[in-house]
Amino acid sequence: MSTPQQVRRVAVVTGAGSGIGREVARQMLADGYCVALAGRREAQLKETADGSPDALVVPCDVTRPDDVERLFEAARQQWGRVDVLFNNAGVFGPAAGVDEISLADWNATLAVNLTGSMLCAAAAVRAMKAQEPQGGRIINNGSISAHSPRPRTVAYTVTKHAMTGLTKSIELDGRGYGITCGQIDIGNTATEIMDTIGVGSGALQADGSRKVEPMFPVADAARVVLMMANMPASASVGSLVVTAAGMPFIGRG
Repeated sequence: MSTPQQVRRVAVVTGAGSGIGREVARQMLADGYCVALAGRREAQLKETADGSPDALVVPCDVTRPDDVERLFEAARQQWGRVDVLFNNAGVFGPAAGVDEISLADWNATLAVNLTGSMLCAAAAVRAMKAQEPQGGRIINNGSISAHSPRPRTVAYTVTKHAMTGLTKSIELDGRGYGITCGQIDIGNTATEIMDTIGVGSGALQADGSRKVEPMFPVADAARVVLMMANMPASASVGSLVVTAAGMPFIGRG
């Protein structure tokens, strides 16, 4: 009697060229996933793949609908389905208050963080509805800023608050198709974006001072994403917050 062949799980990870996206993609590959790696810079995606036969490098700008459709079609052509989307691509945007930010900078931040996330989720849902068996899981990368903003981060903060609404809407509308959607809100994991806001050297606080804040390894954040991805279809993690111990989040301000 032949042994049943193990079903390969297929994931799409956006923003896979660096930071949390890179680490999540690598941990998924190590866990047995087939992973489509999406991002604007092909060379960095190839570094993430590191020659894995289960990685598919797909250069993609998530603000371009045609790029997003090509990404998901590439995953389906390669492996026949999409089981997980880690909706991770994002930018921090300019340091500015609402009276200072230019319309161009505002639109650019929303285009990546919000519209790009919507386009990827929409493509994932279409794929998950069309496949047999139906269903899948979307994990949106929110932020601690979905709960409490940093000073002078109006565009970024608005996109992350909006991400929560996107997450809840996808979860509700996907129920009849076996599609779940959850959001992970990460605070102060050690990635390049933390350098841009000075977390390690002195991040701007609500009272105008600057403070060195604790950080935690990106591998630990990625393990939490992998845990969410590996939940059984009968369960969904709708919202999860993970931060560096002692960072100024509870009591911020």
